[in-house]
Amino acid sequence: MKPIPLIINGQMVPSQSEQTIPVTNPANGEVIAQVPCATDDEMNQAIAAAKAAFEEWRNVPVPQRARLMMRYQALLKEHHDELAELISKEAGKTFDDAKGDVWRGIEVVEQAMNVPSSMMGETVENVARGIDTYSMTQPLGVCAGITPFNFPAMIPLWMFPLAIACGNSFILKPSEQDPLTPMRLAELFKEAGAPDGLLNVVHGSAHQVDHILNHEDIQAVSFVGSVPVGQHIYKTATDNMKRAQCFAGAKNHSVIMPDANKDQVLNNLVGSSVGAAGQRCMAISVAVFVGESQEWIDELADKIGQVKPGLWDDKDAGFGPLISDKAKQRVLKLIQSGKEQGATCLVDGSEFSLPGYEKGNWVGPTVFKDVKTDMDIYREEIFGPVLCCVAVDTLEEAIELVNGNPYGNGTSIFTASGAAARKYQHEIDVGQVGINVPIPVPLPFFSFTGWKNSFFGDLHAYGKQAVRFYTETKTITSRWFEDDIPSGPNMTISLH
Repeated sequence: MKPIPLIINGQMVPSQSEQTIPVTNPANGEVIAQVPCATDDEMNQAIAAAKAAFEEWRNVPVPQRARLMMRYQALLKEHHDELAELISKEAGKTFDDAKGDVWRGIEVVEQAMNVPSSMMGETVENVARGIDTYSMTQPLGVCAGITPFNFPAMIPLWMFPLAIACGNSFILKPSEQDPLTPMRLAELFKEAGAPDGLLNVVHGSAHQVDHILNHEDIQAVSFVGSVPVGQHIYKTATDNMKRAQCFAGAKNHSVIMPDANKDQVLNNLVGSSVGAAGQRCMAISVAVFVGESQEWIDELADKIGQVKPGLWDDKDAGFGPLISDKAKQRVLKLIQSGKEQGATCLVDGSEFSLPGYEKGNWVGPTVFKDVKTDMDIYREEIFGPVLCCVAVDTLEEAIELVNGNPYGNGTSIFTASGAAARKYQHEIDVGQVGINVPIPVPLPFFSFTGWKNSFFGDLHAYGKQAVRFYTETKTITSRWFEDDIPSGPNMTISLH
């Protein structure tokens, strides 16, 4: 099986590396591809191509950059289902879930189409007599993105379209666990008319990431993944005087008030907890039941227990397998620790296996109650189809519980009380809050704003903050003397 090629300067380049990583089908464990670990020379070639492309691209008018994104958006929509099927086969997602992965990425490309207004500067006339001051935004140079396995379309599309629309070039290092989808995204980008070298794709693992972090021509790095890796990338990048935005772990809580609509709560918690096999950084992994709403826990467990994992093209499947056997073993270990540390396991998916696909990375839906904050299943991000249920007496206790957690990616509250909702959104120390919305991921004209150990950096992904991340602000103070005003008519309106 030939290794997946690199993309350097617009060309598919077979890697000369002898080190490869197998890409497996999560449903059955079969190897479907080999991903090469790019050599240092290949990494340098990709960065050099990006640097050369930047020198040309930075001078391309902003409306032309936006039109590239328009063409790219149209191609992504045209190939929407093809991309979703590719995601399903290499990442294990159900087809509907994979389509959502693609669509949320397309929405960010649509935001990149709006880059002319997003990059507008500011002007003040007569800051002193006859002197005006104005600002403009200009691109940084070569930027890089290191993306995770769980959203192989959406998260690369969080990064390179906005970076390139702002005038930069880009190095993409996708997850070695499902690189086929990012490769297809890059192919379509070239088909949309992207100049050679504007988007380069390299493969590998930690060594290739460190090469990016230490290369002097990389100006900014965006990362999504785990806390330890995010901390390493942020520290290494900033030590090397690069900009960095690193999205890391999460432990998202949903607070359920007794006045909430019970049916809406239960239905929303099912999908937001075990959907995508729990492999979402915004999945609800802790449900906090306040007061009398604790009586709903057993009914919720019954509903979650009815969800069946299955293959990507099974319309009755609630979710697919975990990405790898390593991920599966980690989730099983945490489930076992929950039992041993005293939590009550209402639904146990640790023995689930899909007939005919026994070698797949299957874990069934799992629900615990009587969970305490010192238990491993509460303290660690499980990243599997496991929901922990916690009971408290008051909203104040719930807020204290959530604020005491080291993560701050997302949270939600279900209530019929506007006062309770307002109190929660004001006092909670979490970056993204949903009110009667289980997974509060903002649309791309806002920004994705995790807090605390869920994010290392200053400027977040997509929206206005991403434009600021991928650009520098230049401020000009000017004076013109009236004696220099030319005379004579100007008969053209051309801007060229």
